[in-house]
Amino acid sequence: MGRKIFISYKYMDTDVLQMPHIAFFQNRRTRVRDYVDRLQDLIGAENINKGEKDGEDMSVLEDATIQSILGDKIYDSSITLVLISPNMKDPYLSETDQWIPWEISYSLREQSREGRTSKTNGVMAIVLPDANNSYGYYMQEHACPYCNNRILYTGRLFKILSVNMFNRYYHSYSTCPYHLYNNRPETGECSYIPSVKWDDFINNVEGNLQRVERIKENINAYDIKKNLKTIIENY
Repeated sequence: MGRKIFISYKYMDTDVLQMPHIAFFQNRRTRVRDYVDRLQDLIGAENINKGEKDGEDMSVLEDATIQSILGDKIYDSSITLVLISPNMKDPYLSETDQWIPWEISYSLREQSREGRTSKTNGVMAIVLPDANNSYGYYMQEHACPYCNNRILYTGRLFKILSVNMFNRYYHSYSTCPYHLYNNRPETGECSYIPSVKWDDFINNVEGNLQRVERIKENINAYDIKKNLKTIIENY
């Protein structure tokens, strides 16, 4: 495929749907890292860089150190895939002390090196099924029986993800008459970071990557928030 893709994920979250081959051959719970392995099979390991810093104490790291760790991995990538899982957020840590928000922040920034500036990555949130094979912890589908709109519980995500969803400057709303005027679902590509179910992503990998690229080409249509600390302070 020729793309450079960075994957951001919570390595040890095991509250995800069990993969039969993991249970049978390795006799352990499936973790999010196993889904990354599946992505490597589909996309090609040579095209992927992975965030793998689970468990490292970030509270002692300076911003420059974080930049050094993430810069090389993200600088030459053009797409970031964020794997959404039930326990991706550690409720006992500040968001600035967790790796995923920093990985998203650097994916959205432009980085300059040796006279060359990288562009903002296209970003997609891939929602993994939980241990009960449900996406309901984040996504409610067919919320309206008439227009089949979908509800995303973005408040359960890291703030840097949620503020970059439903952030298109020009809003387009459903005309379904069964919604109150101030509660109409948005239509079209209303988020710079769209959400897609795991099953839908793996069934059309190329189509979903092209979707990310199309959104990125239209980047000026979105109000993108990039600075992690500013987001934490203001949202």
